[in-house]
Amino acid sequence: MQKYDFVVIGSGPAGQRAAIQAAKLGRSVALIERSFSIGGACVHTGTIPSKTLREAVLYLTGWRQRGFYGRSYRVKERITADDLMQRLDITIRHEIEVLMHKLHRNFVDTIAGTARFETPHRLRVELNDDESRVIEAERILIATGSRPARPANVSFDCPNIVDSDNILTMTELPRTLAVIGAGVIGVEYASILSALDIEVTLIDGRERMLDFLDREIVDEFAHHLRDRGVSLRFGETVERVEVADPKRVVVHLASGKRVRANMVLFAAGRQSNTDLLGLEHAGLDTDERGRLVVDEHFRTRVPHIYAAGDVIGFPALASTSMEQGRQAGAHAFDQPLRPHANAVFPFGIYAVPEMSVVGQTEEELRAAGVPYESGIARFRETSRGQILGLREGLLKILVHLDDHRLLGVHIVGEGATELIHIGQAVLAHHGTLDFFVDAVFNYPTLAETYKVAALDCWNKLAP
Repeated sequence: MQKYDFVVIGSGPAGQRAAIQAAKLGRSVALIERSFSIGGACVHTGTIPSKTLREAVLYLTGWRQRGFYGRSYRVKERITADDLMQRLDITIRHEIEVLMHKLHRNFVDTIAGTARFETPHRLRVELNDDESRVIEAERILIATGSRPARPANVSFDCPNIVDSDNILTMTELPRTLAVIGAGVIGVEYASILSALDIEVTLIDGRERMLDFLDREIVDEFAHHLRDRGVSLRFGETVERVEVADPKRVVVHLASGKRVRANMVLFAAGRQSNTDLLGLEHAGLDTDERGRLVVDEHFRTRVPHIYAAGDVIGFPALASTSMEQGRQAGAHAFDQPLRPHANAVFPFGIYAVPEMSVVGQTEEELRAAGVPYESGIARFRETSRGQILGLREGLLKILVHLDDHRLLGVHIVGEGATELIHIGQAVLAHHGTLDFFVDAVFNYPTLAETYKVAALDCWNKLAP
């Protein structure tokens, strides 16, 4: 039996950072991954692939140049699935090399196999060569990630019914696509594939999409989707999915409507990968989605067992999972990090166009009775926006009415996920509207929209 100070189950963003953090504290660390390659869903089916796919689509379609040359402009006339997958393969291979180098450099042992608890401190690992080994650990982190939730009444044997994992194996681009689920994943894929001029229908049982975002940002995004022909069907429940023939699938809605498409993408939630861990032998259980409950230090109710990433639920972002893993790895060996490190974090949605937010929304401020004012800047009204040919893009700041503290920043448009970090820094340091009004930004840049929005807000506050 081999013993380690720290064993991490799962090599996604949370697992990687936790393992390296513990190793930097001089602890013996093992990282167990059941697939043949490390990186988890982030590298193989989630964050990296979908963002790589997005960049490939935007380049090959000439999307960023259409503001100058019209909607019919393309870099490549006939784009195929193989064009997209080639770039995907190159990116994933490079990402795996970088991750393996980091782990080896920090003396983290990597083990390919499926881990299962035998006792709260002991794991049996079924290796990929049909052998097994037993490992004992002083501390354990569960970071096994999640997979797409598949409705029991839908057959995914049909190649034209896919989820966010196996859509990456498609060999032919559909002419029409129905996306079921208007959460982050569904919205990203719907907007990315519509940029290929695929006819997309987005379906969700809720009355609006992305209800955790500021409503004005979502409305602006929805306008751009409709403008390019995406059909939004909200408040619609899927009753069943019928495979009419090898090239056509029919989605039957409870309202009696039918949506016909060449391909259907299910993106209606995710299921945590905890069902094979034998958690009952560790004294743990989960909710119906396989999620574990943790405290502020990411400890489960068994004090030496931690959990981070998708297995603990919202927000289930690669960025937050990394920080959760790092915090868990430090706390496990009595080196807790500063508690405010998680206080302010941004959300990034890599749709077309991008959306990113940090802080509170208008809806949250109104519900809490906080007096506030807003300021808005549109990208097309800036010199940089004109240079880039942008037709879309909006940045909104929210400040407290009394002391002018920044309360939130909300962006939709090109580079939103990069621009948000300016607002994040000001918000984390309790900055005010005055910073943006007085700051000198490089010209011409999209960052200048902060100053434009601040001046818009300042004009509203002036007596």
